This record gives sequence, structure tokens and C-alpha cells, in this order.
Amino acid sequence: MRDVSYTPGTDALRHISPLLLQAQDLTATALVRLTALDNSTYTSVAGSRAGLELMASLVSSLSLAATDLAHVVLANPLEGAQFAGYPADDEAVRTVRHAEAIPQMNGHLDDAVHQLDLCATGCHYLAHGITDELATAQEHKPPAVQQTTGPTLTPAQYDALTALNSGGRLYESTTRGLGVTRVATDDGTRVTIATFRALAKRGLVTRDTRTYLTTGQKITVTEQGQQALARPRPHAALSTAVATQPKARVAQGAHR
Repeated sequence: MRDVSYTPGTDALRHISPLLLQAQDLTATALVRLTALDNSTYTSVAGSRAGLELMASLVSSLSLAATDLAHVVLANPLEGAQFAGYPADDEAVRTVRHAEAIPQMNGHLDDAVHQLDLCATGCHYLAHGITDELATAQEHKPPAVQQTTGPTLTPAQYDALTALNSGGRLYESTTRGLGVTRVATDDGTRVTIATFRALAKRGLVTRDTRTYLTTGQKITVTEQGQQALARPRPHAALSTAVATQPKARVAQGAHR
């Protein structure tokens, strides 16, 4: 924005319009991020209020930057025909209009740049603040809490939880005899009943017991399940055969 160059009139409108639209998009994005933070567990972390207030100030500064750019558009002297009976502007009149508009337009541009500079600084402090606050909160958790929030899922369980988060139901089969249950996911991922029961035992999923199994009970991923999905997918462990292969070679060499 500091390097934007324009001539008052149509040329200025062509250069300023994309900047105004970008500032409006940034405002909308910042508001979405603020709403997400306000609805997250971050609000229970010590110091989160200051982070939320800083995020709100970013929304305000971005909105002000967009308003400043809108004022540039307003101050821009556009060319158009006068009403009938009024004399058309000559070159001298246009020169005066441009000379009067340029300081106003540049002033609004400077104000917009200032607001965006504030936003850049605020984003830097907000990112570091949230990182430090979350790290401090994790350090002060009791050992038992830290252990339960660690990555305890297998890759298969993580994949099953991901599929169920998109939608799934628990059914009792009518074709293979009652008492045989199966899991059906909306995206077609195969989830065994054993995997489902393991997830349910850990409180990561629940099912709607108000409906019959024959018609299908809706499966919902709990808040604990959402937290598990927020962590990286666990890596598969080495198989027993691969893990013990070097030892087997050593043992064979010992008999030689």
C-alpha cells in the first residue's frame, strides 16, 4: 500500500478498489478468528482475556483501515458529465480539483497504512501470547491430566474417529440376526465394532440411545474426541517381526 501510485480519477479508483476489498476480507477473517477463540477452550486459560481483547482491537483496526480506503474513494475526483445547463469542466478546473483532492486522498491512505501497521504488530504479540499462555497452562496441569490429554490413540482409532466426525450410525443387523452390531460412516470408511467400543470406552464418541439400533443410532464425537482429533495423527509402531529381526540375526550368528 505504501508503494501504490495513482492519478486522481479512474486510475485511482482502479488502484484503490482492490486494496479496499482486501481490507474488508481481512476484517471478516479477523472476526471469524475472534469468534473461534471465544468459543474455544482458550477462554479458560489464564491471560486469555487480554488475548481476546487484542483480537477484538485487530478487528477494529482492520475495519478502520477499510473505512480510510473508502474515504480515499470518496475524495477521488471522478470524471462525469454535468447536468444540462452547467458548463463542462475545462482542463484548468480539472487541475484544481485534482490538486485539492490529492492531499486528502494521501492523508486517508496514510491513516490506512497506520491502522494496518498496528494490526501487524498486534498479530505478532497475539501469536506469541497465545503460544506462551497455552504452554504455561500445559506446564501447570497435574501429571494425571497431562497423561490423559496425551496422544493415546492408534492410527486406526484416529482414522475411525475422523470418519465418525463426518457422520456415522450404529446399527443392529437384521440380515445376519439380531444382536450383531455394525458401524456405518457417511464417507464409507470401515470402522469395526471393536474400534467403536474402544473409542466409546474412552469417552471420545457417544451414540443416541433414544432411537432403536435397527433404525440406526447417530454417533457423535464428544469434546474429548475433538481434542484428540486436534492432535497430529499417531504414527504406526514397528511390527514385532521387524522389531525382533536384528536380534534373531545376532542369535543365529552366536550359534555359528
